Amino acid sequence: MIITVRVTPKSKRSELCREGELVFRAKIMSPPDKGKANRELIGLVADHFQVKKSQVQIIRGEHSRDKIIEVK
Repeated sequence: MIITVRVTPKSKRSELCREGELVFRAKIMSPPDKGKANRELIGLVADHFQVKKSQVQIIRGEHSRDKIIEVK
């Protein structure tokens, strides 16, 4: 499954909210420094869909707030 995620780093808490059928908004506590926010996002998405972290991959937008993520 391919989903679109809009990320807000350095939030007070981490959460993943659904905004549409395959559109999500993620609030991440980690700063966007050296991939910390991306690693936290992958864990958050994996927990939401109840899959392993290795089954979640950022396809596009690694350095952007808007990301396209594949969940296997």
